[in-house]
Amino acid sequence: MAEDSPWNGGLSSGLAVVLNGDDRGGSSQKNHLVSYCNDFGDQSVERTLEHIFDLPCKTINPMTCPVDASAVRSIIKNEFLKHHGNLDTSIRSRDGVSTASDGCGDVVAIEESSICGDIRIVKPPLLLESQAVFSSARANFCVWKGKWMYEVILDTAGIQQLGWATLSCPFTDHKGVGDADDSYAYDGKRVSKWNKEAEPYGQSWVAGDVIGCCLDLDHDEISFYRNGAPLGVAFSGIRKMVPGMGYYPAISLSQGERCELNFGTRPFKYPIEGFLPIQAPPSTNHLAMNLLNCLIRMLEMQRIDRTEFSSVEKLRRLKRFVPFEELFHPVSRGICEELSYAFDVELGSIEYIVWGPLLSFIMEVFGLRPPHDYMSLDRILDLLLEIPKSRLIFEHIITALSCGCKTASLILTDCPYSGSYPYLALACHILRREELMVLWWKSLDFEYLLEGFLSRKSPNKQDLQCLMPSVWWPGSCEDVSYESSMMLTTTALSEAVSKIEEKHRDLCRLVMQFVPPVTPQLPGSVFRTFLQNLLLKNRGADRNLPPPGVSSNSVLVSLFTVILHFLSEGFAMGDISGWMKGCGTNVRLDVGLLHRGGQQSFPVGLFLKTDPHRVDIPRLGGSFSHLVKTHPTEDDQEAEIIRWEEGCMDEEETRVTHCTRQKPCCCSSFDVDFSRSTKNPIRYTAKGSQGHCSSIPERSAHVAAECSTSNLNDEITDKPSTSDESESEFSYRPVHQMRIIPTESKLSSATLKEEELLDAMLLLYQLGLAPNFKQASSYMSHQSQSISLLEETDKQIRERACGEQLKRLKEARTVYREEVINCVRNCAWYRISLFSRWKQRGIYAACMWIVQLLLVVSKMDSVFLYVPEFYLETWLIAFMCCGRVTLHLYLLLYLLSKDLLPL
Repeated sequence: MAEDSPWNGGLSSGLAVVLNGDDRGGSSQKNHLVSYCNDFGDQSVERTLEHIFDLPCKTINPMTCPVDASAVRSIIKNEFLKHHGNLDTSIRSRDGVSTASDGCGDVVAIEESSICGDIRIVKPPLLLESQAVFSSARANFCVWKGKWMYEVILDTAGIQQLGWATLSCPFTDHKGVGDADDSYAYDGKRVSKWNKEAEPYGQSWVAGDVIGCCLDLDHDEISFYRNGAPLGVAFSGIRKMVPGMGYYPAISLSQGERCELNFGTRPFKYPIEGFLPIQAPPSTNHLAMNLLNCLIRMLEMQRIDRTEFSSVEKLRRLKRFVPFEELFHPVSRGICEELSYAFDVELGSIEYIVWGPLLSFIMEVFGLRPPHDYMSLDRILDLLLEIPKSRLIFEHIITALSCGCKTASLILTDCPYSGSYPYLALACHILRREELMVLWWKSLDFEYLLEGFLSRKSPNKQDLQCLMPSVWWPGSCEDVSYESSMMLTTTALSEAVSKIEEKHRDLCRLVMQFVPPVTPQLPGSVFRTFLQNLLLKNRGADRNLPPPGVSSNSVLVSLFTVILHFLSEGFAMGDISGWMKGCGTNVRLDVGLLHRGGQQSFPVGLFLKTDPHRVDIPRLGGSFSHLVKTHPTEDDQEAEIIRWEEGCMDEEETRVTHCTRQKPCCCSSFDVDFSRSTKNPIRYTAKGSQGHCSSIPERSAHVAAECSTSNLNDEITDKPSTSDESESEFSYRPVHQMRIIPTESKLSSATLKEEELLDAMLLLYQLGLAPNFKQASSYMSHQSQSISLLEETDKQIRERACGEQLKRLKEARTVYREEVINCVRNCAWYRISLFSRWKQRGIYAACMWIVQLLLVVSKMDSVFLYVPEFYLETWLIAFMCCGRVTLHLYLLLYLLSKDLLPL
């Protein structure tokens, strides 16, 4: 096109289309517009519709009436199905599949008569949990020829044996899949394969992994896949079968283990080429996929129509279709009516189509990373809400998004918008619609799905190798380029974790703000109920052997992180309305409770309540039932509120508060550190090197011994307040400016308060964070030991190694080096996921807040005895993790004098 063309300057309406020389005529499968006219000018309605439905030129005859939904459906039935109605019959072929029971139809499920032990369905269709020491079951269909697969989504990551078995495999209380002939299993907990005997195989698995169980009867092999990655052929030369006597999908679970089976009811997350699902997909899936592709092409018209071209002069050919707005409503409604038909043809069609092509379509419209196309997504949501079965459609969409959060893995090349970010971002936008939030809240699986959204998949050893391909530590002999490479990767991963945590907060804010359409309900009530039920369910989650039914540790950590951010960094103004008030007082919600300073308050009722999730929690004075008998409280005491001034336990001249010029450590030295490491949230300074983004502070080998006793955060400086005073200065001081007053209003007591969130956060810390800190400390200690051994081995090789001794030393060096690298990666991951700067700041501030609260309450013996032990335990553990070796001795001495320090 000539530079002086009247088209240069943008488009007045319609759509600009770039045509390459090879794009003339015929249909196109690409998501850009193709003109079939050789002249300049607007394309006709017919040519536009041909583009939308990907039909050859002049397939649609001239239309004599306005385009409406009926006309569009007519085009779909008369023309579209001719060109796009061909179904891949291979995926629906059932040759080689037979059923073990009569009257089950075509639905592949667990054969109830095969269950040994106690397996219950936690959530339909096939989320299973073992409630016996060892439980086994098999499906009601078997395969005897061909190539077949099914998927298992791990809800827990303990001992599970997944695979295939014949009817001759006996199930007992101690033997299951893989423990007999013609029975084959994979166990990622023990990293083994089982066929009568165990052999090393595969990788360790984690909660959220998707295990593909593949049976190739053409080559007599069984193989397994982890998240789509092959683990290799596990078994070869398996016995041939005959019709009706085949291999059944089978599982064995130890107590408390949960997994979700997918025989093909939903599309596989990681389909393996050449392998078919045992459950045939619905016949209308192909039609639905092609119809949704038509909507994609139409939305592309809108996107290009909105785009401002800055180099129109470079277009070789320019064509315009009918303006988008003129066709969107009739075409989209016609397509949705046909989709509605596709949903109703077969039982299970709606679930398969929603989890497969519809969800993929919505994700493509929305975009996997910013900037998201909110306008196009809202158009699609409006369309779906008009479909008669919209309620069921959105139930499946929300469930699929929650499941996606559990199974999504971080991928380095996709950072920072990796892992569960796309699912969370889409869910947050969908649930901003009140009718969809109500729909989610009314579902029986509301709390289960919210846990799914808060899940975050942890990496195993192989995952960490992909996330951190280059590893460096101070004093290492690795390539010098590894230092900068690791800095870049850990920074990218930190940003990805930060993006996911941001969406967790957005989702929790939506739940907090949500007011159910029933009376009487107040803002925050739904979140409070969820929080209480979660804590009740997870009693004992911090044990070495947690009880059955507990949540994933990542859920507890995510919820703790959400609450810590709210209490430390504050609620964004306008996100949480004025209903969240600290016991009726006016507060600034842009300043976190832990850093607000001035007058502090705490409701006594939180210690005295008999909520189900609290009644069994040990108290400083003993069990709750014992205290009720020996130290009963007055009836009106539960409604009292304790008030005190920050720093009331300090001398006036040494008091350091958030209101004084000299700030506490959490708001003073942290600010300096933050400015020093804004670009690197996990930066630290090691001797002999500049700031480096790596693991929990490693040190070179000459100080390796020190690592095993160091804390998890060497950067936090001491608080210039009471904890720095000499021991002689710790003596009894009266509590200044403390008041006890009754609650001020019924609204205040019924609404979710920040103090309630603090109370729950401390228990979440003990249940979810403390085990992680122990594991991180273990890796750090092992790292320092391995570094010492590695350097000692290097020294021996340099000094006197020769012959056979040199060979043994080099083998030992390889082992020590691998151990160091593994520890460095794990320490780096813990630092990325648990020790970002704002978290350190918040945890430290929480410690100081608890100190003041316990000191104030210690003057009220009748209440102090009811303080849960986890307040003190969390305070002690958190202080250690924050690098606070010098604790508040006055509080410790008081507790020791009263024999109240928990062991």
